[in-house]
Amino acid sequence: MLCFYIKTYGCQMNERDSEALACLLEKHGLTPVASEEDADVIILNTCSVRDQAERKAIGKAGLLKRRKAVKPELVIGIIGCMAQNRGESLLEELPHLDFIAGTDRLAVIPDLIEQAQAGRRLGDLARDTGPTPPEANSHQPGNICAMISVMRGCDQFCSYCIVPYTRGREHSRPIPDIVAEATRLVEAGAKEILLLGQNITAYGLAEIRRRDQQRPPPDQSPFADLLEALNDVPGLARIRFTSPHVSFMNDRFVDAVCRLPKVCKAFHIPLQSGSDRILSMMRRSYTAAEYRDRIAAIRSRLPEVAFSTDVIVGFPTETEEDFRETRELMAEVAFDMAYIFRYSPRTGTKAAEKFPDDVPEEVKHERNQALLDDLKQAAIVRNRSFQGRVLEVLVEGVSKRNPDRWTGRCDLNKTCNFAPTPGLAPGMLAPFRVLRTSANSLFGEIVLT
Repeated sequence: MLCFYIKTYGCQMNERDSEALACLLEKHGLTPVASEEDADVIILNTCSVRDQAERKAIGKAGLLKRRKAVKPELVIGIIGCMAQNRGESLLEELPHLDFIAGTDRLAVIPDLIEQAQAGRRLGDLARDTGPTPPEANSHQPGNICAMISVMRGCDQFCSYCIVPYTRGREHSRPIPDIVAEATRLVEAGAKEILLLGQNITAYGLAEIRRRDQQRPPPDQSPFADLLEALNDVPGLARIRFTSPHVSFMNDRFVDAVCRLPKVCKAFHIPLQSGSDRILSMMRRSYTAAEYRDRIAAIRSRLPEVAFSTDVIVGFPTETEEDFRETRELMAEVAFDMAYIFRYSPRTGTKAAEKFPDDVPEEVKHERNQALLDDLKQAAIVRNRSFQGRVLEVLVEGVSKRNPDRWTGRCDLNKTCNFAPTPGLAPGMLAPFRVLRTSANSLFGEIVLT
């Protein structure tokens, strides 16, 4: 019996694909193992958003050459965005690699493994423009917090982003299919659902455009329709989603996320830059003022809300003034958390073709560190405001960082750490009293009556 090991790089979409692939391989008789040392098949599920992500995966694939020298029958595959991006060149660059598979090709991976065992090195990068195949919707049992991919691809073509080229154009799944999947997950023990999509607030709009041959009305939000349908799923406690795009956060969307009780009041809304000039070069299709407006629209409706974001520093031609505008907008919004990246050109994107990477690396590092320092100080102040309060936490179980602690998250997506408590079990919603805080977490005790 073959044993397999999947190592995942990159975003939650890749994590979800790895979970679905593991289910598929098990259906084909393969057995998962926790260590690559015990595996007969090693699959790297890769990311291509940043150059560093590709370098990590290539480096790991290179190291596996030694393992294959000791175990020649070992099957090694690379799947995901880097496979789609680099294509057949990976098979040339890595002669010990047995197969590659693109982002739409989960279904063929069992066959590629079988072909590799027979000595054939293959690649399958074909595009699937139809509905999401059923094999991409399987889940491993026991997930309290489960992920559902509601759409694939992106039609935005931001100038710096490789995703539309690696993940393809937008295709959304029907609402009844997603509700049925969520219902099955809840029946299996899930309490929280995380909805995934590269441009999730555009959910369903591409289908309307293709059907009607025109742009949907500006007040239409199929994603809001989806949230309303999921809010009615019995037993589901929480709904989260990532990542929205400001241009699709219309009033219908804002009303839904503020009104529906099961939608968590923590929103990850990528900013990328606070400079209108840079946003235009990035092809983000909104201004800093429009970003502020959508933040204000949500804040005006909710007594308490948390925001997180993505920011790129050092985009081509970024000046000190551009950076100042980003820094000021971030301070104004007071984000609870942010992913801050130094710009790196991605071959095949418009930015790499049109704009020289002219911001010195030392300047990128300085700006990156300045935003990180600002964020840390803001997070410390923000989290201190929770000290002494009682929050509802969804208990997830033993902390990955400290086996003597349990962990969970509150509605605002803050990690809450506490001691194991008699009568407490993963999946419970429990009152949590905050006793101390840090920039990243809340620490306290479960208060059971």
